[in-house]
Amino acid sequence: MGHCLDILFSLCIASLLTHSACTLHSRQRQRLHGILGFAWKNCGAPDDPAVMKTLSISPDPIMVPGNLVASAAGTTSVALTSPLALNVTLEKEVAGFWVKIPCLEEIGSCHYTDACSLLDQVIPPGQDCPEPLHTYGIPCHCPFKAGDYTLPESEFQLPDIELPFWLTNGNYRAMGVLGSNGKELGCLKVSLSIHSS
Repeated sequence: MGHCLDILFSLCIASLLTHSACTLHSRQRQRLHGILGFAWKNCGAPDDPAVMKTLSISPDPIMVPGNLVASAAGTTSVALTSPLALNVTLEKEVAGFWVKIPCLEEIGSCHYTDACSLLDQVIPPGQDCPEPLHTYGIPCHCPFKAGDYTLPESEFQLPDIELPFWLTNGNYRAMGVLGSNGKELGCLKVSLSIHSS
């Protein structure tokens, strides 16, 4: 459970592409999809095969524990197969400055050599994908076939878990770059706020 933010972000990229929030300066906010805290944007090259088309998360800030409502749509023009590299850069706003969180026990700004194996750790192979992915036919294991993927507005329960002290209340921004065989497949930036009780 300690990997919750990285896992959420990895699932978002690996499951929803293929198929931390920060209060941004107005200049930056214009380049992101969203108003207020939560925001997102594709950050890859125009010809990247995997792109997010829509992404919505509420409430803002995200409450832990609490209910999270999310919807997303994405597409990939190529199959995403193992090994699928994932580079995550995670920053937290501290006293008005953005501080990069180092990779500590595989949480933070980490390089994962294979996001497919990360997904296998979260959801063991052979098990059905959790709801609502199962209902909407969204896979949770590699390979991800080329095509369009849509998650209609769905509710998730965020359990009362013990988060590292640096992953509690605050504004975060994260960037994930998905790649294979040295080629970038997709890039996503997400900004969000977390409030834990």
